Amino acid sequence: MSAGPHPALPDVLVTSRPLDEYCALFGLTRARLAALPGPLLDCPGGAAGLAAEARELGCRVVAVDPAYALPPPVVADLALAARAAMAASMTARPWLHPSPRPYRPERYLRSWDRARRLFAADSAAHPQRYVAAALPRLPFADGAFALTLSGYLIFAYPEVFGPEGQLAALTELVRVTSPDGEVRVQPLNDGHGRRCGHLDPLRYALGERRIASEILRCPGPVDGRTVRVLVLRAADRRRRAAGQPVM
Repeated sequence: MSAGPHPALPDVLVTSRPLDEYCALFGLTRARLAALPGPLLDCPGGAAGLAAEARELGCRVVAVDPAYALPPPVVADLALAARAAMAASMTARPWLHPSPRPYRPERYLRSWDRARRLFAADSAAHPQRYVAAALPRLPFADGAFALTLSGYLIFAYPEVFGPEGQLAALTELVRVTSPDGEVRVQPLNDGHGRRCGHLDPLRYALGERRIASEILRCPGPVDGRTVRVLVLRAADRRRRAAGQPVM
């Protein structure tokens, strides 16, 4: 996931979250990932350990990020800068990172260190799994992925993705996802914790494009707070499931 700046997306950071944090943030399980009938798209992938870790489950992951136009060691350096930014935020703005126990940034961020090392090794060994591209245009065929995840980008940076940009990005994520699969997006707020104020009109606009949406609520990865995840599916999927003809 992305959170040092991207070459194509100014002021967007490159984070290095591990597989278990992905599962918690998106309301997924390792078993669900292992059972996917096709590849998973991580957009943006940043310097995450997802591709390397999920492969151990038998899940194929393709990560896409504009930062991949840079050499992998440079991406890892950007992720190291993002780690420092997160540590500073956890110390300076603890209300954005509440916990039932005192937060220990270094303890939490050690999982990022491991994920960053996994990314560095995997991207060097398997560069074809890491594609340099940016929303709202992705170089993949329609329906190429069984599951698409997008974290810490579309709503987290409203100065990069305004309402029209958000609609275009979400529509593109659905395009590259199988009609029988789904897209999961989080968080639904910006970096200051402010929720998207036009989510309902945005979901209506998605519906006009035959994209069904719902808000999934699940426990957060660290403190148990509710995490809101936007889940998108091709609307025709519901007709097939109900046995109705697809027009």
